[in-house]
Amino acid sequence: MKYCFLILLCSFVSCTNARKESEVKKSKVIVIQPLGNFKADQAKNVLVQIKEINPDVVLRSAISFPENSYYKPRNRYRADSIIRFLSNTIGKDSVIVGLSNRDISTTKNGIEDWGVMGLGYRPGKSCVVSDFRMASKNRNQQFYKVVLHELGHTEGLPHCKTKTCLMRDAEGGNHLDEEKDFCEDCKSFLLKKGWNLI
Repeated sequence: MKYCFLILLCSFVSCTNARKESEVKKSKVIVIQPLGNFKADQAKNVLVQIKEINPDVVLRSAISFPENSYYKPRNRYRADSIIRFLSNTIGKDSVIVGLSNRDISTTKNGIEDWGVMGLGYRPGKSCVVSDFRMASKNRNQQFYKVVLHELGHTEGLPHCKTKTCLMRDAEGGNHLDEEKDFCEDCKSFLLKKGWNLI
């Protein structure tokens, strides 16, 4: 009788563990794609930082901006055109983030050409980030926060109301120094997607 109980207990524990493991997805391969004259050392810095949350990261060589993405009247690049182009350059188990030093924009709130720091499909497999609008003082730190923000969108996260969360909506400003980390809800969501968050 004791042995039957032990066998049942072991079976239950192993089924429970298997279910928990299946609830956590394996993270996608993250492809880093520098655009234009984006500096190689800055791209490598992003690579090192992303490896902390996902070891499956690939850094590609820089490519030119897609030809149809240039918006001549404002001397900037259309983020929506860039992410459409980038999404066609990777497989289904990957997500790609374009890195830019040039100004980027999209259509938002009825404004045809709204300057942004980043844009990503939600959910999707591509996003783009630019450091053009970031403070020079904390540029690298701010840039990485926007990379995480846009990758969060590709996983399906919406903007968050928590003011210190990395998923906060910029609302036309730069609040990146106020953002500290993902809030508990956003972090829990990303952990289930396979992100390695401490």
